[in-house]
Order: sequence, then C-alpha cells, then structure tokens
Amino acid sequence: MSAWMPKSMRLPPEFDRRAVNVRPMPREALLINPFYPKDPHASFGKHVLTPSLALTSIAAATPSNWNVRYWDENLLHGAPPWQPFPEVVGITVHLTFADRAYALAEWYRERGATIIMGGLHVLSCPEEVRPHADAIVVGEGVHAWPQVLRDLENGQLQPVYHGSYRTPYRDDPPPRRDLLPRDSFLTTASLIATRGCHNRCGFCYLSTAGLHMPYHMRDVQQVVDEFQADDQPYAVFIDNNLGSKPDYLRALCRGLRPLEKIWSAAVSIDVTDDPSLVREMALAGCTGVFVGFESLQNDNIVDAGKKSPRTEDYAQRVRILHDHGIQVNGSFVLGFDEDTPDVFERTADWIETNRLECATFHILTPYPGTPLFAQMEQENRILHRDWSRYDTGHVVFQPRHMTAEQLAEGYAWCYRRLFSHASIWARRPGDPHAVLPYLAMSYLYKRSNWFWHWLIRTRLTARVWRPLVEITRRRHIRFRSRLAISTDSPPPIRHVVSAGV
Repeated sequence: MSAWMPKSMRLPPEFDRRAVNVRPMPREALLINPFYPKDPHASFGKHVLTPSLALTSIAAATPSNWNVRYWDENLLHGAPPWQPFPEVVGITVHLTFADRAYALAEWYRERGATIIMGGLHVLSCPEEVRPHADAIVVGEGVHAWPQVLRDLENGQLQPVYHGSYRTPYRDDPPPRRDLLPRDSFLTTASLIATRGCHNRCGFCYLSTAGLHMPYHMRDVQQVVDEFQADDQPYAVFIDNNLGSKPDYLRALCRGLRPLEKIWSAAVSIDVTDDPSLVREMALAGCTGVFVGFESLQNDNIVDAGKKSPRTEDYAQRVRILHDHGIQVNGSFVLGFDEDTPDVFERTADWIETNRLECATFHILTPYPGTPLFAQMEQENRILHRDWSRYDTGHVVFQPRHMTAEQLAEGYAWCYRRLFSHASIWARRPGDPHAVLPYLAMSYLYKRSNWFWHWLIRTRLTARVWRPLVEITRRRHIRFRSRLAISTDSPPPIRHVVSAGV
C-alpha cells in the first residue's frame, strides 16, 4: 500500500475570510471536534466509522433554552461554521490536535465567542490549555456543562470546572444523534455500555494522573433501547473494554439478541476464558472484536502492568473467536523495552499464521501524565514535546534496543506487509464461503484510501457502505440460526466476516 496522502487529510481547513464584524447569537452553542492529520499507512475509513460520543453526550446535557450544534472537522465539510455566530464554543482537546484546538479557540474568541475546553489533554496538561480558553472542564464534562452555561448566563463563569467519573453512568442522558450528519458516517450508532477498564496499563491514557474512572455499567435495557432507537443495522461499542465484567456482558448479549442487529466492540483476550460467553456474543450479533494483544512477549505485558493470559495462549484464544464467527482486529504496540529489531517480522508472521482479519499497529507513545511518560522522562528518553506527533504513528522517545529510525521504519513496514496482496490472501478464512466477503472487506477497508477520501469528501460514506453492512447483517442472522441449534464445541459453522471493522 502506498502512503498516498491528499492535502485535505493532512492539513486542517482554512477559516472563512468572510467572518468579519460578526455578533454572537445569544444562547447559541457550537461543539467542535478538531481536525487531526491522518496516518497515511492506515485506513482513512476508520475516521468516519462513528461520531464523537463525547460531544453528542455533551449536547444532550445542554439546557433546553440553548440551541446546540455539532461540527466535526474530520468530515471534510469545509471551513468551521460561523453563521449564526455562536455565543459559546465547546472544544474537545486531545494532545495530538491541541494546536488545532488552540487555533480554533483563538479564531472564535477574537470574534466574541466564549471558549470552553475539555477532554483528556485538559486533564493531563491544564496549565497549558488554560490560556486558550475562558473556562476549562477537568474530567467528565456531561454533568459540568449545564453549570458552565448557567454561570455564563449569570455573568459568573468560573475559570475551572471539575467533573467526576464517579457519578452513576446510567444517569447520563442519551446522546443527541439528531445533530449528526448521518450520511457522513458508516454508522451513527456509537454505543457505550461501560466506563473504565479492569486494566491500568502504564502506557494507556486511563492511567493518566488525576483520572479516577471506576468501572461503571449502564442498565442493559438503556443500551438496548438506545441501539433500537437509532435506525442502524450496525453499532460500534466504544467501551475501553466491554468484557471487563463477564456477567454483565452476558446479560447485555441476551438483551441485544432479539434485535437481530450486528455490532463490534473492544475486549481483552481473556474474554475467551469462557467459550460459552463468546457463544453468547455471537448469538447477540457480535461480528468483530478489537483486541489489544499489545505484544507477543510476556515481559512486555508484565512491564506494562496489564492483566493478560500468557502470550503463548493467544493463538488458541483467537481460534475460539473464529470458531464462533467473530473476526479479530489485533492491536499491537511496537517499541516496548524488550522489543528488538526482529519484533516487526515476528509480529507480522504471527498475525498471518493465525489469520487475523485485520491488525492495527501503534508506536509506543508516552502520553503526558502516564506512568510511562514519567519513566521515560526520568530516564531522559523523551525526544521532544511536539504533541501533534504523539499520535502512535511517530517515534517520540528513544527505544532501548533499536534506533528511533528503526522503530519508525519497522512500523511502516508492518502496515506495508499486512496491507499487501500476499498477506491479505495468506490471512483468508479457512472456509471457502467466507473468502469473498473477507477479500471485499480487506480491499475496501485497507487498500482503498483514495476511495475513502472520495466518499468522505462527497458525503457518500453511508450511502455506499450501509448496504454492505445490511448484507452482512442478513448473513449473520442465518449464521446465528445455525449456531443456536449446534451443540458441538467448537460449532461446525461457516466463518462470518463483518462489513465493518
């Protein structure tokens, strides 16, 4: 796969020069997800898979006497909106697009808008963010947002608000999906049933100092009703780890099963401890899982502080998922302290041997505020603090057993190999009936960035992709009927491949 990169996927949209002598409209709020440069080695499709659940949830908490709009710069819809000009602009800030968030804040602020910033970067680097905003929200923002707007109305806006993740998750309002440009996403059904994770990996943003996120679960019926209300055949659960509480996942699956829809989710590989739970997932419509394998070396897993089965057991656990028709998107982190230059080929070989349908690679990235960042800083291994390159696609620290250049090239090589014709063919399903759908998914998703760019730019993502998802849903319903009557373990069934990754 060539690293083709159009300008619109590399640079943010320009501001509209006509926005002069504007006057903010009272009680008009605009919520913005800033632009971030795309990785030319990965698929552009993943950036329009689902909308930002954080912003649609904030929108749902907006008081009824306010009008609220949603804007995602990554949908390539043009310049940031300014008609009507908002009184308040809420901007979510991640370290990789912090500079763009600051540029947006400055542009709207110069024209009279009040700027509110929240997000993970606000939590980890509040002193850096504060000068760019009239107020910042540190932590969970859904319950803080109404207070921010009330204080603004009363002329009592505070510089800092604190939100807690300890409030019952079931009390959060359902997200405002009616605000979304539905044609621009593969699915607008981005769901979240749980908050938190039973792991606290040292490199993960969940380990950021000051972030206290206990594992909370929403009522199963809430999740079911939300999925049913959004007229979509396919949902993506964006939970950090949907399988942290197996009993809850089982109950959720039983609630979802009557809907006859399909879904995918992120889980840890220990969800396969109980194959009967995997069966419940398949019967409920799970067509794919995103699994953070992280590394194939046990020492790296231990150093990261992750609770995980032994890496030599990964292969048989992948087979359990495949036996139940669930495709696996494996996530691998490159550059751990035990990694040597042979890690790239060893990882790619393992992925092909075990026929993972998809793989996602990340360069180890020490996010500010995490234990990994503190360790790297103490060892004087942080190369720079250009947050825009802290995107898991660039090397920002000195690896222990290779050069930074070797790590960068190895990362790019992994994508070239896994997206190659030979690798796609080598990883085809064992069942001949599943090969064609798998190839269609692989080539559309992995080797068609030019096509994805055209779909995104012309707002045809949903129109082209959702019919393929509907075909997959119907195939999966037939698959479930066979699985439901099967008493064998593993079940003698055909492999099913999802149209969504």
